[in-house]
Amino acid sequence: MSPACQDVSDGPRTASWQALLRQAITTPGFIHEAYHRFHQYSLRNQLLAMAQCAERGINPGPVATFKQWEALGRHVLRGQKALLLCVPVTTKKAERKDDDLDDAVPTEERVFFTFRARLFVLSQTDGDPYEPVSVPAWSEERARTALGIGIMPFDHLDGNVQGYATPQGDIAINPVAALPHKTLFHEVAHVLLQHAKDETISRSLREVEAEGVALLCCEALDLDGAEYARGYLQHWLRNDEIPEQSAQRIITTAQRILAAGCYPGAESQGMPNGAFR
Repeated sequence: MSPACQDVSDGPRTASWQALLRQAITTPGFIHEAYHRFHQYSLRNQLLAMAQCAERGINPGPVATFKQWEALGRHVLRGQKALLLCVPVTTKKAERKDDDLDDAVPTEERVFFTFRARLFVLSQTDGDPYEPVSVPAWSEERARTALGIGIMPFDHLDGNVQGYATPQGDIAINPVAALPHKTLFHEVAHVLLQHAKDETISRSLREVEAEGVALLCCEALDLDGAEYARGYLQHWLRNDEIPEQSAQRIITTAQRILAAGCYPGAESQGMPNGAFR
């Protein structure tokens, strides 16, 4: 059987996964800059953006300027009208010359707020669509079908959010997510672990469990992003350790996702061992 498709009851494999989770706490990790790409607008601006989207009949989503969307590999569709939001404007005053001094004295800059129409939501742009994860022996579409998890359009106003899961068991992936495959595993884990329905689990522990699953899946399928998964885990753990019960939930869920997406005969296709040699 393919290494990624082996039964979680396999003793050596389970021990390897447990060791990887322990190493994730001590091995250096990084927080991806994608969590800080978009400006976080005030609640009033978010409501204003949603109202304009509803009025125009377009889907809400992340908000950015024309140039910002271009930098992210997307372009604003022809004929789209920018949203009107309240933005800060800094006045630039020329230096004045003091009567008693030979040198010019810079005047103080002022900041005021005004309404400007220069921002566009995701649905007003065009770019590469989200591509389902597919490696030689594992398929996202096969896994989601087997697990009964649907995928929906991303309509969160905060573009720094890489993806999300709904209480109904669907997931959404940000089209400009930095590591969409890692986000996929993270959100699928939220659904399988029923985090939206279990109020006894803290936000930090929910994020640790979901990202732990993402880490194991990335390593098992030899996909990049493990260093960012470790950074995310370390951020939410705050120098603590992963509770034993959560570690078991992480391992079981990762195995469930991997098994659901494995093609028949995957063991003959040379599934990469990743970190689980």
